Amino acid sequence: MAVTRDIAATWRAPRATIRRLLQAGPREDRAIVYLMVACFLIFIAQWPRLARESFLHPEIPLEARLGGALMAWMFLMPLFFYGFAAFSHLLARMLGGKGTWFGARLALFWALLAVSPVWLLHGLVAGFIGGGMALSLVATVLAVAFLAIWLLSLAEAEAFGRA
Repeated sequence: MAVTRDIAATWRAPRATIRRLLQAGPREDRAIVYLMVACFLIFIAQWPRLARESFLHPEIPLEARLGGALMAWMFLMPLFFYGFAAFSHLLARMLGGKGTWFGARLALFWALLAVSPVWLLHGLVAGFIGGGMALSLVATVLAVAFLAIWLLSLAEAEAFGRA
């Protein structure tokens, strides 16, 4: 199935989608591509907000802001997400999970990619409207969607190890 169809399917049935992805076997190359594409889309989503901040506060040029965001999202955050996936697997293991390290990574990386359209919307709202009720609403939707998709995917990945 195409990645865009999988993303849409994740919003309807996250457990079924992650189960299908896990059944393809432990493909670390696929997992890191999901992570890097998600981080790249999140980096792109920052552009409108950074342009707005650069216009409102010109003492820090746009290029410096973009460089910092690039460094953060393409180099530092992937390392953070690998560590966070390991921590989530250890926590799930303490709570009785029987999954694999790969399953925990895939659950987190896929959840990041699945909510990337909302990240893009968040960036547009932050850039064109700015702070306020609309941005708070989109940020809330983003946070709730990410947590729901990630936790359901992690639960399925930890149960998948038993099958």
